[in-house]
Amino acid sequence: MSTISITAPAVLPVRSVTSAAPRLRLTTRGRRLLVALAALPLAAGIGFAAISGGSALASGESSGAASFDTVTVMPGDTLWAIAEDVAPAADPRTVISEIQKLNALSSGSLQVGQQLAIPGQYTH
Repeated sequence: MSTISITAPAVLPVRSVTSAAPRLRLTTRGRRLLVALAALPLAAGIGFAAISGGSALASGESSGAASFDTVTVMPGDTLWAIAEDVAPAADPRTVISEIQKLNALSSGSLQVGQQLAIPGQYTH
């Protein structure tokens, strides 16, 4: 007679879908490439600015020569007093603003003996 033996099948571990995938390793060459790709837009912007930044009057128009007169600041003078003196009919705030622009003044402080340029429209 013959003998029959029954054995349970071997159980193999099932690989889960969420198992840890191998980590991505960034080599030195890869890091350099990543930095180069990140810096590319910056380099393109600097290059564009360098090429197109040198033409302030690209339209071909010539800037008119600014006509102005100069006033020497005396002790006790303020921008308000100078504005009222050079343009009595105009709003002093407007005249002060134009004097500050023409002289590149960041504040209203003046020094005795300082030469201030007055816009030509207010000179007599």
